[in-house]
Amino acid sequence: MKITLFTSNQPRHINLAQKLSEFSEEVFCIQECNTVFPGLIDDFFKRSEVMKKYFNNVIKAENKIFGGVKFSQHKVRTLSIKSGDLNNIAREQISVALNSDVYIVFGASYIKGWLVDFLIERGAFNIHMGLSPYYRGSSCNFWALYDNNPGYVGATIHMLSKGLDSGPMLFHCIPRLMYNDSPFDFTMRSVEVAHNALCARIKDGSIFDFEKNQQDKSQEVRYSRNKEFSDEVAKEFLERKLNLQSTELRYPKLKEPYFD
Repeated sequence: MKITLFTSNQPRHINLAQKLSEFSEEVFCIQECNTVFPGLIDDFFKRSEVMKKYFNNVIKAENKIFGGVKFSQHKVRTLSIKSGDLNNIAREQISVALNSDVYIVFGASYIKGWLVDFLIERGAFNIHMGLSPYYRGSSCNFWALYDNNPGYVGATIHMLSKGLDSGPMLFHCIPRLMYNDSPFDFTMRSVEVAHNALCARIKDGSIFDFEKNQQDKSQEVRYSRNKEFSDEVAKEFLERKLNLQSTELRYPKLKEPYFD
């Protein structure tokens, strides 16, 4: 089996490529790169003291679960490009990655043009970090906690579509709250569950048998945009010092949930 992955360059993205390589013949990893020091370096998220403090917590949780930035494994062939360049790539530039058995999108920029048409035709899977259709857009698991909805933290595996996070759903992935989990540990653990579920269900072939359910947009709680994640919002969240250990997790209606 050959797999093509469209992703980014943080440790969590590198981890998925590594897990896929454990059971596949070859992984073609097309990696869009952002800074690995968010909050300290201006990039997708702006530089500020508040963002530095916030993302120090994110990085700590990510390193705890996935380790730090590291080299890809020997069966992973990586093409690194700047974030946002993906839609300017010509077909011939990535032709070697267009003859795979499975296509996955996780943390890539919004895909348009010939490439999204190709991926939809090939039945590409998308990992949305958030529970669709309830939370869609950017930083969904942050907003679920911000809204005091910790039971809505998780991931959705769905078919890629031209709409953002709007493709037919296959299943939801739900993290179990571990003793002493910080809010950042808990949301990062949802990434781990998504990786484990997706890899297990590709490996045993069951992912191809799931019923594809269209999303009911009337169930949407929040559609978040990156510009809404401001210094003021991040500061307010940090000052709450949310303690999940005393919180009851009330889950919404889930599709074929995978708990881990």
